[in-house]
Amino acid sequence: MREAVPEMKAAGSRNPGIDALRGLAIVLVVFNHLGIRIPLEQSALADVLPTWLLNRLNWNGYEAVYVFFVISGFLIAGNTLRRWGSLAAIDARAFYARRFARIVPCLLALLVVLGALHLSGVQDYVIHRAGQSLPGALLSALGLHLNGYEGRTGYLPGSWDVLWSLSIEEAFYLGFPLACLLLRRRALLVPPLVLLALSLPWARAALHGNEIWLEKAYLPGMAAIATGVLGALLADACRPPRRTAAMLGWLGALGLGAVLLDGGALWHWLRDGYMLVLTLSALCLLLCCRWRAELGEVPPRRGLGWLRAWGRMSYEIYLTHMFVVFAVVRAYRAWDGDPARGWLWYLPALGLCWLLGLAVERWLSVPSGRWLQARLMGAGSCGRARVQAG
Repeated sequence: MREAVPEMKAAGSRNPGIDALRGLAIVLVVFNHLGIRIPLEQSALADVLPTWLLNRLNWNGYEAVYVFFVISGFLIAGNTLRRWGSLAAIDARAFYARRFARIVPCLLALLVVLGALHLSGVQDYVIHRAGQSLPGALLSALGLHLNGYEGRTGYLPGSWDVLWSLSIEEAFYLGFPLACLLLRRRALLVPPLVLLALSLPWARAALHGNEIWLEKAYLPGMAAIATGVLGALLADACRPPRRTAAMLGWLGALGLGAVLLDGGALWHWLRDGYMLVLTLSALCLLLCCRWRAELGEVPPRRGLGWLRAWGRMSYEIYLTHMFVVFAVVRAYRAWDGDPARGWLWYLPALGLCWLLGLAVERWLSVPSGRWLQARLMGAGSCGRARVQAG
């Protein structure tokens, strides 16, 4: 373990491999929400591509969110180690200020827009289930328990529903600095993280019976985040040979591909254990990206710039993509609603999701984040180099 330093370390640059992995995850989320409404298996693509492949393109959104969880834990813990030298030296006030500046402006803007659309009676945005209300949805989103709210009352409209994962991540952000300051030593922090990470299959198995809560409960999501935190600690503690890093990359790609392309077969053999294959495979890829970047071996691959851009804007796209999905689906149905031509609507949907995410990043999240950081942490904080956001 490297010696902790009291001064905040310089921020690191973005990792192109991690951005690409995060970009893949957000693309799969968008494909999932489009596929629920415009299934690729019913389109003309089924005449040239196997149905199982089209189904996997449409039905990996849930797994993609768990990849996000692993990435989040990895980046948050890794950035903490780079800034403060050790988890025990974390500045909780600065940590919370950064997370607040990153998350809250876009979240509040989204809630204002959704509230206005609900009150205006706009179809696809009206909260109408028994037991649900606009105040209840707002309080659950701001109180970090929208996942629990849906578990009790049923699914919210799509643009609200995406906030379930944010409830889990925000709960992690609140508890992470406290756990670091309370336990302080890695020897005390690592064992509970290992137990939490490995609990994922059993945590899911215990929740069968409530479909919504099975998907959105805190404990499975926290298990995936804990996997990422453990990976950041491992990446900080050792530097393996190039061959080992490359082998981890191939192992991670193989495992992730197996889950995304044939998760049904893995479920048949492993049941809920297939989610552990997913999180550990994502972790292998993250470790490979981190170690190979430190060895100077990972120049950005040509042709993947668009995917890295999606990864950079994954938070903005995740919060706003349902506006595009609903608009594109309505246009598709108004045009002719022919399932055979449904695949043609995917490309414009992806382009519009990217443009909306870019607009939100450029005109809301980046300027408001800088403004908030300058006031919460002091003007000097905004002059430092930018760390890859979690």
